[in-house]
Amino acid sequence: MNTLTTNSLAIGAPGQASPTRPAALQPEMLESEDFASVFKSMLVSVNQSQQYSRQLTESFDLGQHNDLAGVMISQQKAKLAFQSTLQVRNKLMTAYQDVMNMPV
Repeated sequence: MNTLTTNSLAIGAPGQASPTRPAALQPEMLESEDFASVFKSMLVSVNQSQQYSRQLTESFDLGQHNDLAGVMISQQKAKLAFQSTLQVRNKLMTAYQDVMNMPV
């Protein structure tokens, strides 16, 4: 039986964001990047987290991976990352609407 490790499912290059180290926490990104690029990298990180969780789930379903706790934790991390991104989007939309409704 093949065993699947988390290292074999790592997505992206070593310097890029990974499910274990989101792009928002990388110190080199906090210095000179604008908001749009930081937000885009956060979205990429959330997408990678969801893909990683899906891959772990599929490998567990196929019997290639035996760590149920790891699969469940990766699913919860992906869910939490998505929910926090959704809340940031909602706050941004509210702020935009407030600015647009200000009298000039």
